[in-house]
Amino acid sequence: MSHQIKAIISDMDGVLWRGSQALPGMRDFFDLLFERELDFVLATNNSSRTQGDYVDKLASMGVAGVQPRHIVTSGTATVSYLGTRYPVGTRMHVLGGAGLKRMLSEAGFKLVDVCAEAVVCGIDFDLTYEKARTATLLIRAGARFIGTNPDPSFPAPEGLVPGAGSIIALIEAATGQSPTIIGKPERGMFDAALGQLDACPEETLMIGDRIGTDIAGAQALGIKTALVMTGVETAESLGQSEVQPDMVFAGLPELIEAL
Repeated sequence: MSHQIKAIISDMDGVLWRGSQALPGMRDFFDLLFERELDFVLATNNSSRTQGDYVDKLASMGVAGVQPRHIVTSGTATVSYLGTRYPVGTRMHVLGGAGLKRMLSEAGFKLVDVCAEAVVCGIDFDLTYEKARTATLLIRAGARFIGTNPDPSFPAPEGLVPGAGSIIALIEAATGQSPTIIGKPERGMFDAALGQLDACPEETLMIGDRIGTDIAGAQALGIKTALVMTGVETAESLGQSEVQPDMVFAGLPELIEAL
C-alpha cells in the first residue's frame, strides 16, 4: 500500500486519542509521517478547539512538528463557509464550545444572544436547557440554522457520549428546522484538506473511525479509506454497513505496519 499513498488525511478523536488519552501507536504514526515525508492533514468534526489548541494538545502528548496548517476542523470549515455568505460584523449566536466562539469572533462576526442572523451549533460539553432554549427561540425568530457536523456520538475515554449531532437533533426537533451541515461527510471538509495537500484523491488515504462520515465522505471524492476499530464502529456495525472501507485495521499499530 505504501507506494500508492503520497498524502494522509486522518481523523483525530477515536483514531489518535480518546479524550486526553493517546491511543496505541499515535507517536509512532507521526514518526512515520515525518520520516517518510508524507504530507498530512488532521481533519476532525470536533469544533470545540482551534487549530492552535490541537497543535498544543499534540505537543503535550509528545508529538512535535505539527503546525496549524496541518489542522482542519468543522469549526474552521464553518467559519470559511460563513465568511463567503455573511459580511464582517454579522450577528451570530453560537451554541458550542469556547474554541468555536473564538474562531467566529476572530473572523469578525459579532457574537450575540438576541437578534441573530444565524445560529451556529456544535459540540457543547457544558450544554444546559437555557442554552438550548436560546438557540431554539432565535431560530424560530428567523435565524438561519448552521450545524458544524452531524456526529451523533463522541468517543470519550469512558465510552461513547452525545456528540454535536445529538445537540443539533435536539434543536431541530424543537424548531422544526433542518440545519445546513458543514463537516464530514460533506465535501467542504475534504476539499479543505485536499487543498492543503500536494496529492490527488487517488494518492490520498483517509484514516477514520466512523463509516458514515470519515469513510463515506472520502469515498465520494475518490479518496482511499482505512477504518480503525478504536472509535465508534464495531464488527457488527461494519458488517451491517452498505459503505465498506478499502481497508480495516484494529488500530494504528496495524495500519503503520501496512504503510
